[in-house]
Amino acid sequence: MKFRNRMARFMAGRYGVDQLNRALFWIYLACVILALFFWPFNIVALALVVWLFFRMLSKNIYKRQAENQKYLRLTGKITGWFRLRKKMFSERKTHRYRKCPHCRAVVRLPYRKGRHTVCCPKCRQDFNVRI
Repeated sequence: MKFRNRMARFMAGRYGVDQLNRALFWIYLACVILALFFWPFNIVALALVVWLFFRMLSKNIYKRQAENQKYLRLTGKITGWFRLRKKMFSERKTHRYRKCPHCRAVVRLPYRKGRHTVCCPKCRQDFNVRI
């Protein structure tokens, strides 16, 4: 019980673990595995684990949150693209996806053959589509 209280006092005000730290951890593990075959990855793995613990034990919470937000913005575009492709594939028999020619937003349309006029929900412009 004493150890738990000491750890709680030590970690009070520290940043902790976020999505960037989790990604750094997985990259660290990959570098450790690669270090078994290529020695320069030892240095990279050491630098990653130092950075990982620095971020986790940092008391400058605002800077760590800003770093995490930048990471999430970068990876959000990539994961969003894959999420959209997965959704397009799973709904391929019932819906079609088209881009608005004005704002380039992706619009989900029910699968009805023929020519249709569609109003973009983002920019409110009408455009014609052929399904």
